[in-house]
Amino acid sequence: MAFTTLSYTKIMMILILIMLENTYVKTQKIVPAVFVFGDSVVDVGNNNNLPTLIKSNFPPYGRDFTDHKSTGRFSNGKLAIDYLIDALFFESYPQAYLSTHGSSNELLIGANFASAASGYDDSTANLYFSISLSKQLQYFGEYQSRIVGMVGQANASSIFSGGLYIVSAGTSDLIQNYYISPILQNLHSMGARKIGVASLGPLGCLPGAITLFGFGNNNQCVDRLNYDAIYFNTRLNSTSQMLRNRLPDLNLLVLDIYQPLYNLINNPIENGFYETRKGCCGLGMVETALLCNSLSIGTCSNASDHIFWDAFHPSQAANHLLSTYMIGAGYSLVY
Repeated sequence: MAFTTLSYTKIMMILILIMLENTYVKTQKIVPAVFVFGDSVVDVGNNNNLPTLIKSNFPPYGRDFTDHKSTGRFSNGKLAIDYLIDALFFESYPQAYLSTHGSSNELLIGANFASAASGYDDSTANLYFSISLSKQLQYFGEYQSRIVGMVGQANASSIFSGGLYIVSAGTSDLIQNYYISPILQNLHSMGARKIGVASLGPLGCLPGAITLFGFGNNNQCVDRLNYDAIYFNTRLNSTSQMLRNRLPDLNLLVLDIYQPLYNLINNPIENGFYETRKGCCGLGMVETALLCNSLSIGTCSNASDHIFWDAFHPSQAANHLLSTYMIGAGYSLVY
């Protein structure tokens, strides 16, 4: 059987983790903190505290997560970012910033500022009463002040400069790159030096997108949406290169999500999946957020067979495979 891209990255990830295990005690974090910004792909519960309908802090979300708890993650279990944090040897996950209560143990390992339905364009978040990226940066500034108050300026600066920053957004708005550059420059001015920016995935292959926009295409991916994502990613790469040239002390890496997920969708059996068209929740065609609930008829019993958990978000099993690529590709960010 031929190796797929994801099969290859799984092998590479195993080798990387073996090397890390030989170098570090498992409880020693590779970076001091992780800071996450973006949308529902990385939101771990900030929307729970907002007057928005775009939230997932109820069953069946989280049914395969620790203690079968619905945390606000848009998946049946872990997100790809959770697996990344596991690989960095954190003993717990940075919490949703709006849910933290000032505990030093929570805040000193970083924080998650992501909000489902936000995007690079603030108007996208405003439409759904979620947290825009510019507001997420404001919260990060508030967070920094709290950390300085806890450990002093010198120690805080070490945390901010040594921390890993992940930005994953754009699915909700799909806009031009002029919204991206200010966000990354502002993060740099606030002390960030190691930033990983996730590209857009194949939007036209999401079950919800096929249902809504794939009329007459026999349940195939919607090409025009995928072309839009590819165009966005091209501009994202150009913008990132421009920022690297302008800010030589910035370690900025674009994490390609498009190709690994596209390969997974087109080679499901080789990667242990049997359903690519429907999400596990409900009928799997349009359900997400409030439409994916404990009463949704048709919800599958084994989400690991499905690439998608709901109509727009990957299952825990798919997130695990995607994370192996992210970790391998992002190795240069932490070394």
